[in-house]
Amino acid sequence: MHRTLSLRRLTACVALLAAIALGVPAFAQSTGMVKGKVVDAANQPVEDAKVTIEFADGMNRKYEVKSNKKGEFIQIGLQPGNYKIVAAKEGVGTQGFDVRVRLGTPLEVNFVLSPAGPGGAPMSKEDVEFRKVFQEGVTALNANDFDTALAKFQETTTTRADCFQCYLGVGEAYRGKNDFTNAETNFRKAAELKPDAPEPYRALRDMYNAMKKFDEAAAMAEEANKRGGATPAGGGSAADLYNQAATFWNAGKFNEAKQALDQALTLDANHADSHFLMGKVLVNQGQLPEALNHLEQYLQFAPNGANAAEAKTLVDALKATIKQ
Repeated sequence: MHRTLSLRRLTACVALLAAIALGVPAFAQSTGMVKGKVVDAANQPVEDAKVTIEFADGMNRKYEVKSNKKGEFIQIGLQPGNYKIVAAKEGVGTQGFDVRVRLGTPLEVNFVLSPAGPGGAPMSKEDVEFRKVFQEGVTALNANDFDTALAKFQETTTTRADCFQCYLGVGEAYRGKNDFTNAETNFRKAAELKPDAPEPYRALRDMYNAMKKFDEAAAMAEEANKRGGATPAGGGSAADLYNQAATFWNAGKFNEAKQALDQALTLDANHADSHFLMGKVLVNQGQLPEALNHLEQYLQFAPNGANAAEAKTLVDALKATIKQ
């Protein structure tokens, strides 16, 4: 229920808003995330492919997830580090990559499965070479070797000019080199090749956020949404929706941020960062008790999280304000 604030509480609320006006890091997850898509040789989604994500830095830690009807998969809560990720489905094929998971922007890994070996037709020499070069590009990109990644992905676009994922790779390599003009060109080329895909718009959203072009980032976020990029029906994740909300927050679109956070918390009621940002959005809207509830939940789920100090400060200020 909407409450009318007293002058005293309104003044305190304004002070709280001043304390949080500088925004929130747009991609502040405390753990890593891998997502992507599995398609077959005809570029059709592969449902129920098993995606195995195995930690490669000493500890025995292994995750398994299956792709949905759109071929999409996601795994959150990953400790940063090196992983071996393999997608496989009997009769369709197997492909694996060595990747590095970091905090921040989710790592995207896409697979193209083709039959090979016993029970399947062997891949052509051209296919084998294409996959080799593409994987070398992915490996270089994850190692922040952007020059090598750029050369490898550009080689794949020469071989296959209609390769959607290749142009995404070129764009990511340029973005890593801070060449945002060429990054934008290649992300938009990927969007032309696959108009219904949200991935190029997510990439543009992330890039514009980093450039502090928040209005443009919000526009790209909305384009990704139209293509099922960050909604429960579209197979998005709580982390995706949190990033979506952070984009809207940075652009000053607080109602849109709240809608995205509502969806994120519907998908994962324990998503700490979504509770944190929801608390700040609700302070902005004058809903102080509700804001306090979300900030306290953030501290419950992430007592030592990246935003814990700020959350504690806001909780103390809100408790003092609400008592007035």
